[in-house]
Amino acid sequence: MKSLPNQDPVIVRRKRIEAGLTQGGLAAAAEISQAYMSMLENGSASASAPVLKRLASVLSCEIADLMAPQPTRSAV
Repeated sequence: MKSLPNQDPVIVRRKRIEAGLTQGGLAAAAEISQAYMSMLENGSASASAPVLKRLASVLSCEIADLMAPQPTRSAV
């Protein structure tokens, strides 16, 4: 069974576009390959903690801002 990526691919892509960056531009600034950046945005790879930190730094946001919202537990 395939695990879910650490980052939310849709959020990462939206943040990148809002920052006015191309995939290649963000990848270069975060010191990762453009191919890896593409995989992060399409959900086929998970970002490590150091990569998440660099992406958040380049995108001027918190690491948590790049993560999928956690489901809340309802009282039973």
